[in-house]
Amino acid sequence: MTHIIATTNMKGGVGKTTMTVNLGASLAKDCRQRVLLVDLDTQISATLSLVSPQEFAKLRQEKRTLKHLVNDLLQPINRTTISIQDVIKPYVSNVKGFDLLPGDIDLYDEYLVSEMLHEKAMRLGKDKFDTVWNILESSLVFDILKPVFQDYDYIILDCAPGYNLITRSALVCSDYYLIPARPEPLSIIGIQLLERRIKQLKEIYKYTNPLNLEMLGIAFIMSGNLLTGRYYKQVMQRVYEDFGQVKIFKTRIPVDFKVSKSVDSFLPVVFSDPTSAAAKAFKKLTTELIDKVQLAVDMKQQKTKLNLVNLE
Repeated sequence: MTHIIATTNMKGGVGKTTMTVNLGASLAKDCRQRVLLVDLDTQISATLSLVSPQEFAKLRQEKRTLKHLVNDLLQPINRTTISIQDVIKPYVSNVKGFDLLPGDIDLYDEYLVSEMLHEKAMRLGKDKFDTVWNILESSLVFDILKPVFQDYDYIILDCAPGYNLITRSALVCSDYYLIPARPEPLSIIGIQLLERRIKQLKEIYKYTNPLNLEMLGIAFIMSGNLLTGRYYKQVMQRVYEDFGQVKIFKTRIPVDFKVSKSVDSFLPVVFSDPTSAAAKAFKKLTTELIDKVQLAVDMKQQKTKLNLVNLE
C-alpha cells in the first residue's frame, strides 16, 4: 500500500521543508521504506537541500523537473515524451529507496491555466467553470504520480505555503497531511486557516469524489527561545484544546545548528550527522509517523468492515 502524505502549513518559515526532507530520509535509511519526495514548492528548498545548484541547473536543462510533467497535462497538444520515471532522481544521497521528484521555480503559467479553463468552460456552458476547475484540481497531481504509485511505500509531497492550485491538487491526491509548525501565534493561525480550507475542500467533493484525507498530526520545530517565551504555554494550550493530544506529535525537533550546516553539503541532517540532537529527534518523529499511519490504516479497515456488516 502506498501512503501519500502532504506536508503543509498556510504560513511559511515554520521548518516544513527541513522536516519533510529528514522524515523522507529517515523513512528510507532507518526504516527501509521506498520513499519518493516530491517538491511542489516553487522555492525549490527541498530540491536544493538534496542537489547542488549546478546539478539542478543541469536537471532543468534536461527537462527533468516537475514543470515538464505539469505542462504535459496542461497542454497535451504539445506533450513531450518525458515520463515521470525519466524525471525522478533515484538514490538521493546515495541511499537506496530515497528518490526525488525535483521541483522547479516555474511550475506552470497561470495565464495559460486560466485560458485553458475558460475555453473548456465555454464549451460546456458558462456556468461550468467550477466543474472544469474541480476536474483539473482533482486530477493534476494524481495523474502525474499515478504511474509510480506501486513503486513506493511513501510518497511525501512538500507543498508550498498558501493555497494555490498545486497545493489544493496535492491535498486532494493525498491520504494524509502533516502540519509542521512552530509554537508561536502566527504559525498557529496558519494551522487554523489550513483546517478551514481543508474543510471547504472536503465539502466541495462530498458528493462527487469524497476525500479520505486525514490529518496525521501537528509536529513542532523549536527555535530560539520559544520554549521559554511568554506565548509558548498559551499557544500549546490552544493547540491541545483545538486538536486534542492524539493529534500532536510527542517528539519536538530541537534547535540545532547542524541542521543548517547539513544543507551546505546537500544532505539531510539524519545522514550528515546522525548522532546530532536534531537527527535523533527526526528519527523518533519518523517512528511516530509510521505508528500514526498504521493506526489510521487500522481504523479505516475497521470502518470498512463495519460498513460491510451494516450492508448485510
